[in-house]
Amino acid sequence: MNTEQNKEQGKPITPEEIRNEGLRMDEEMRQRSMEGEGIVKMHTAIQWMQVVMNSAAPRPLFRELWHEGEVCILFADTNTGKSILAVQIAEMLSAEHLVLYFDFEMSAKQFEGRYSNDYKDHYPFRENLRRLELDPDAEIPEGWIFEEYLNDCIERIIVKTGAKILIIDNLTYLRQEIEKAKDALPLMKELKALKNRHSLSILALAHTPKRDMTKPITRNDLQGSKMLMNFCDSAFSIGESASDNTLRYIKQIKARATELIYSNNNVIVARITKPDNFLCFEFIGYGNERDHLKQVVHEDRNEMHEQVLELYKQGQSLRQIGEQLGISHITVRNVVQKNKL
Repeated sequence: MNTEQNKEQGKPITPEEIRNEGLRMDEEMRQRSMEGEGIVKMHTAIQWMQVVMNSAAPRPLFRELWHEGEVCILFADTNTGKSILAVQIAEMLSAEHLVLYFDFEMSAKQFEGRYSNDYKDHYPFRENLRRLELDPDAEIPEGWIFEEYLNDCIERIIVKTGAKILIIDNLTYLRQEIEKAKDALPLMKELKALKNRHSLSILALAHTPKRDMTKPITRNDLQGSKMLMNFCDSAFSIGESASDNTLRYIKQIKARATELIYSNNNVIVARITKPDNFLCFEFIGYGNERDHLKQVVHEDRNEMHEQVLELYKQGQSLRQIGEQLGISHITVRNVVQKNKL
């Protein structure tokens, strides 16, 4: 006899019946929580952890900047070395993984020039690194547009090879218009869906407009809609050092699997070099981004003072203002005191 029947007959409810009723209600709640609604899945928080607790934690693929299972964006200005670093990462990962490097920037001959000694003594890349480029003689089938057909070809290659790591150089070939949210959002959704369907890790290269080298690199420097930054899992950038044009610094911009480790006061400092037949980044240490920014001239200093005062009026702290503008908090304090705020 269940609890409801006992209630109707005026009989006392036993502890066992209360416990059984609780278990029944818990099971009903559990089933409802797993059903969700439409395209939305719902579990309790503890159930979500139980679903994934036996899967491995994501391992770093390139330091703490890019982890397994992430869509990561590497962005920088032209001629700062994005492709050089990307190929270097691909070569490193090919020691353990099959890597697909979609090269939509360089010709095969340009690639050969970078990884040989005057087109001789070629660098011995591993078989696990597969470079792909567009076939100029191929025709787009009737009824397809270029971007859709390219995405379809990429997915068929993923299925054919079983590769789990993709590097795409660069994003504009997947969708030429990414300046607006209506264009960037579908692109990021496609990348996320591709990642989820095939358990991929994706590194996508992107450009920045010509940036002001007196200011630190921020997420706002990524060319195109903010949707690119909002929907990627992680992002990092390469900056050119104003103190030495042979130096580059790598700055972490967004992270979900870790804290921001390589940020304003701890950027990775490197030099582009070609000791033999492999053009690469030579990592030489760590530093403060401020030391690599262009010095502010008199006209720019007035603009900087105005920015300091505006941010201070908005309620930001001295350190927050300094980090945002790439100056010390002491400089910020001096500007504020000088203007008696």
